[in-house]
Amino acid sequence: MPFSRKHELEADKLGLIYMNRAGYDPNEALKFWQKMSASGGQKPPEFMSTHPSDATRIQQIKDVIATLPPRGQ
Repeated sequence: MPFSRKHELEADKLGLIYMNRAGYDPNEALKFWQKMSASGGQKPPEFMSTHPSDATRIQQIKDVIATLPPRGQ
């Protein structure tokens, strides 16, 4: 399962890069995951899941956004 989480995070990162290159605001992805996290619901511990936790995803999205060039470049 750790490989699945790793692949999910890699897909998130690439999605943000492509979003930015296409001229879309990658901060919208951050807002989306913050809303998903706030919606609550039962979620298994990260080590038991094939997906990263919302907190892990949100932190990575913030980290990636900080490294992106201005949109569309």
